[in-house]
Amino acid sequence: MAPSDQYSQDLFAKDDPFVKGAEKTRVKVLLPLPLAGTYDYGVPDGMDLTPGDFVKVPLGPRKLIGVVWGYAEESDVAASKLKDIDSVLHIGRLPEANRKFVDWMAAYCLAAPGAVLRMAMSVPAVFEPQKPKYLLTAKEGEISIKMTAARQRVLNVVREFPPMSSADIAREAGVSASVVKGLMAADALDAIMIPVGGLWPEPHPDSTGFKLSEAQKNAADHICEEVKKHKFAVSLLDGVTGSGKTEVYFEAIAETLRQNKQVLILLPEIALSAQWLSRFEARFGVRPGEWHSDVGGSKKRDCWQAIAAGRLKVVVGARSALHLPFADLGLIIVDEEHEASFKQEDGVIYHARDMAIVRGQITNCPVVLASATPSMETTINVSQGRFDHLVLPERHGQAVLPEVTLIDLLKDKPGRQQWISPPLADAVKETLDKGEQVLLFLNRRGYAPLTLCNTCGHRLQCPNCTAWLVEHRFSNRLECHHCGYQAPMPTECPECNDQHSFRACGPGVERLAEEVSNLLPDARVEVVTSDTLYGPVAASAFVDRVTSHETNVIIGTQIVAKGYHFPDLTLVGVIDADLGLSGGDLRASERCFQLLHQVAGRAGRSDRPGRVMIQTSNVKEPVMAALANGDRDGFMAAEAEQREAAEMPPYGRLAALIISGPDPDMVNAVSKRLAQSAPFGEGIIVLGPTPAPLAVLRGKHRRRMLLKVSKNISVQKLLKPWLNAQKIPSSVRVQVDIDPYSFF
Repeated sequence: MAPSDQYSQDLFAKDDPFVKGAEKTRVKVLLPLPLAGTYDYGVPDGMDLTPGDFVKVPLGPRKLIGVVWGYAEESDVAASKLKDIDSVLHIGRLPEANRKFVDWMAAYCLAAPGAVLRMAMSVPAVFEPQKPKYLLTAKEGEISIKMTAARQRVLNVVREFPPMSSADIAREAGVSASVVKGLMAADALDAIMIPVGGLWPEPHPDSTGFKLSEAQKNAADHICEEVKKHKFAVSLLDGVTGSGKTEVYFEAIAETLRQNKQVLILLPEIALSAQWLSRFEARFGVRPGEWHSDVGGSKKRDCWQAIAAGRLKVVVGARSALHLPFADLGLIIVDEEHEASFKQEDGVIYHARDMAIVRGQITNCPVVLASATPSMETTINVSQGRFDHLVLPERHGQAVLPEVTLIDLLKDKPGRQQWISPPLADAVKETLDKGEQVLLFLNRRGYAPLTLCNTCGHRLQCPNCTAWLVEHRFSNRLECHHCGYQAPMPTECPECNDQHSFRACGPGVERLAEEVSNLLPDARVEVVTSDTLYGPVAASAFVDRVTSHETNVIIGTQIVAKGYHFPDLTLVGVIDADLGLSGGDLRASERCFQLLHQVAGRAGRSDRPGRVMIQTSNVKEPVMAALANGDRDGFMAAEAEQREAAEMPPYGRLAALIISGPDPDMVNAVSKRLAQSAPFGEGIIVLGPTPAPLAVLRGKHRRRMLLKVSKNISVQKLLKPWLNAQKIPSSVRVQVDIDPYSFF
């Protein structure tokens, strides 16, 4: 066995079996490990292989599953010394488009190809032997078996319902499993084998859809025409909040289904989109396949297999769904394309929106980006003619955009240890008196972001990170929001030993809920964060409580800023609008505008007019002025002008290096060597190394470097030789972040 010398991106013109010569055939196998490339293996006599086959191969003392990546030319390793492939897994192949995607993504992100492949092989159960599964149904003709009441109930169930599993039949009939087994042994039931991946009902593309406005119909027709062409194109579906973007791309999904092709929809925080799933089911008669962290292993296995077989037509998922083995992908939709959560910060660092466009280009299918507040990158691509621009300028039906008011906290100050200003407090009371609902937005989990000792000033800090511990009073614990460390609230200060001397500083959503309950004792308050909505079941229950008015005041973080539609929610109050403007992030203003615009869009989505009240200490800040005046395009134009003058993305290119390890001296030494050998030249600037804002994270010391280059310079061509020339100790990790979105 030997590493392949070449790692080509153009190996797969055809998926034909390899032709064996007189000498033993050798093939390249890519393993789902962070290795430099493929490994050569011998092909035993009588074994036919095709690119994309999943195979079991020896690697040291282990046997691993990898993917046949191509034919291997002769190397300096004799054929007699090559290790042979152990076996072929008869579970289908990794499609050519996926293999090209792995190659492209690895080259662009400067990641190990095997680390990218691992994301396409993330469900181990797919590669394990499976017992055949059967459904039971009624047998035709007479049954020659003595009837009992229990047996008759079973027969009644199987005649009345579609085919079911034996366990479901026993439960429905109220009998033991042995009764069903007895009828099977007596040949009184017919068994139907379930195909690998399970049964997935087909969505109905021609069921009655939403009545579209003229603007919606024009946009839908454009995308449907692109779908019919079966060619790559990117369209921005740019619509104000509540304009019906989802209904527009539902029509494109319907057309893709008529073409007998598959659809991938990427959504941020997919597990919390209960209303989206209900809307899909109402339109197409069935639920789509789901792919996100809350889906269990067996369900993911079935989903993966059904996608590979082409039997699962529509999948909605988080960014990891990009790596699924679609048999015939015909459309990709990225909803809320501006969302920062599409950027993966761990492992292989990539942006799912950008990779979705690449996936569409490789697959040769259209891509739709949908947003009320498109990213700067997408806006520039539209202005330069790379993407089509489809505009929905108005809310659908009778709904109108809410009125936005700024509350100057320097003039309308909340009371002591309070965070709701008098004008907002009056508006909340007035709204509830009318039987309507309120959303108070504060993008800060827990009770308070900082806890300090009143006696000596000691601050409670995470032992693993340079971050303060956040008090969560509902659960009586302290938590680090970066590494997950938890501890009970201490009764005495560890610095001065004073008893019960700790004081909460600043508000979190739990503290805000306490204030609302004191202000309006009859309000039915619910706090909504990632701590409380931890999956689709919890999200669905939350929707039911709000819809039934069991809850009339929602206090939430960004988790409620998008996707939800509550007809009676007419007031949105933003508690601390300035929170997102700190930190020195080049996209801070853009992100703040997008987030506040999205949360403002929750108000007045039906026939009742809505209003938005934004508390800020910076009423003259361009973000605030743009929100108050509804001037998104003016704000983005000014932001673009600043970026262009500074040659910042998307007018220049950035790549970050994050150097980390348990030993700060070794991390500093590696950082220093990288700085000394950094590339230089016209249009190239290297900044750092410098301690990261989170200088210690999960026990690892961190340094950051930033490579800034002109738009016409390839950062990969600069980074690759620079990093390859370094000898990095095994205890130090150097991560590459192409096009960084965060700088923590």
